[in-house]
Amino acid sequence: MCRWGLLSAARPRLTTRSDQVRSDEVTDEAGQTPRSSAERQSTEACVGDLIRNVAVGDVAHGGHCVARVDGKVVFVRHTLPGETVDVRLTHDKGRFAQGDAVAVTEPSPDRRTPPCPLAGVCGGCDFQHATPEASRRLKARVVADQLRHLAGVDFDGSAEAVTPDDLGWRTRMRYEAAADGRPGLRRFRSHEVVPLPPGGCRIAAPGIAVPDVAGVAALTLDGPVTPPRSGSAVVREAVADRIFRVRADGFWQAHVAAPTVLTDAVLAAAAPRAGEKALDLYCGAGVFAGALVDVGCRVWGAEGDRGAASLATRNVPEATIVTGDVARVLRRLPDDPAIVVLDPPRAGAGTAVMRAICASQPRVVVYVACDPAALGRDLAAARACGYDVADVRAYDLFPNTHHVECVATLRPTRSGGADNIAAGTYSRGHER
Repeated sequence: MCRWGLLSAARPRLTTRSDQVRSDEVTDEAGQTPRSSAERQSTEACVGDLIRNVAVGDVAHGGHCVARVDGKVVFVRHTLPGETVDVRLTHDKGRFAQGDAVAVTEPSPDRRTPPCPLAGVCGGCDFQHATPEASRRLKARVVADQLRHLAGVDFDGSAEAVTPDDLGWRTRMRYEAAADGRPGLRRFRSHEVVPLPPGGCRIAAPGIAVPDVAGVAALTLDGPVTPPRSGSAVVREAVADRIFRVRADGFWQAHVAAPTVLTDAVLAAAAPRAGEKALDLYCGAGVFAGALVDVGCRVWGAEGDRGAASLATRNVPEATIVTGDVARVLRRLPDDPAIVVLDPPRAGAGTAVMRAICASQPRVVVYVACDPAALGRDLAAARACGYDVADVRAYDLFPNTHHVECVATLRPTRSGGADNIAAGTYSRGHER
């Protein structure tokens, strides 16, 4: 009996019946026809094995779907719920394994031919094999699962489409040099670089999809900026009537419409009133700070990246921008804000920051999140401190990938958030 190991195997090109390749024509590296699941009942699967006729279950966070092989959970890429596929086992993580679908014997009606010939090879797009509508349904299900499981919050909304909703949306690209020097992109979870196909990256915005050399490429207010003159260059962007200066290789929402869409969502959720104090945490270049200033708020921002904080100070001179780790500098900000907006990195804000925010008792907290799992954990922390989740909206700002952006609105419970906070373990500046 073989055991699960940490071997790796090359993945054949994904095929379906529409490609006129039958699953019984697939062989392993030794030229042997792989065993079916039924034939393997008495044998434990090994990493590197190709297993036929695997029934695929629901979508999971991270661009995978869930299946079972020999009783073990396997997270499978390049497939869709309800399909029957052949799976190459790629990794053993102990309690679960990972694999790639290498042939589809029973395709989902939501499957399409990927627009890019590198789909399934390049690590950038998880869902190119799904129609845009199906991809958004999958993302909404992931958001619902994560929020229910981690925060006890019911989400029955959709992942809202944002134009462009399929290709040509990404305004920031980081191209690597392949072995032959041509610009390319990395394979999934690998340092190996795959050269770009003819026509370039399909999700990159026009003007930056076909670079001449490797490096950072950006589509900006003033047009495309491509290597070698991009890099750390400061470029201009615009949201509403305000101009923002950002580094070409610094943080800026990648989807061409994202800064405007998210700004509108934040303002709608916060319903700011002139004269109110507002905090913009993890403020980056100051997009939300600028929007809050422009509607009459008194604004303080906090940003850990010194370069971004310096640019935020220039972009929004009406606001006070504090540089430093948000968890450390919160005590230097007003302790009585009416509004708190936060847009933390993928890992989330964390329990300590959420407790500190709630301890300041704002009338509304607007949380912009790029990871539904981190959002779920942080919403659970806020709920424990006396804040209810009033609304969650999801936006498909990363078409053809598994990523999804959410905007959550939190308000004090009707029974009074202050009582719940006082009963907790945190007050501004002190842990009890």
